[in-house]
Amino acid sequence: MGIFKRMKRITKAEINGLLDGMEDPIAMLNEYSREMEQEIEKGQKALARQIFVEKKQSALILETRDLIAKRTRQAKLAIEHGEDSMAKLAVQEKLTHENQLNLYQEQYEAIKQQTQILIEKLNQLQEKFNEMQHKKILLSSRANVAQSIKQIQKSTISFQTDTIARGIARTEERILMMEAEVQAGSQFSNPLAREDAASRIFVNEEELKQEIEKLKNEKVMLSES
Repeated sequence: MGIFKRMKRITKAEINGLLDGMEDPIAMLNEYSREMEQEIEKGQKALARQIFVEKKQSALILETRDLIAKRTRQAKLAIEHGEDSMAKLAVQEKLTHENQLNLYQEQYEAIKQQTQILIEKLNQLQEKFNEMQHKKILLSSRANVAQSIKQIQKSTISFQTDTIARGIARTEERILMMEAEVQAGSQFSNPLAREDAASRIFVNEEELKQEIEKLKNEKVMLSES
């Protein structure tokens, strides 16, 4: 049972990671960019085929014009030589090619319009792609800043202020205790020093007599002056 629970947790974590990756704005921007690049590539291939068709149609028109000119020369030559049947056949082919030429020219104009439309669409797509690239840079920068701030906020929110306050209080109490221990130690560390200080404060009888005599002498001197 423990193995199945562990597998379930791992699978769930992988799915959540995948979902987080799908919701990553930077990953989404990169995916949109790749999709648009693919569309541009498709458009360029379509334009290449369209230009090929246009050139092929143009070559067909030139070929048909050459045939018309050739049949015209043949018809004139046949008429000059009195070969009416040959002249008739040449004129018939000439008229057929002229009809074909009109059709080819109409098709060519339609192909040119399609080519122009495709070029415009491709240019618009390229402009949108360029705009998207600039916007991608800006949005990526904004997303990075937002992600950094989000991480900072998570770190800040994760702090347990009550625990920190209690820790500070315990630290302060410990420091007060250390100071008290130092103060208490200083009170009892050198009893002889306190006795010396007390002996220095005590005034003996001899010192008292000397001070009284000094004051009497000063009084006499003041009265004589």
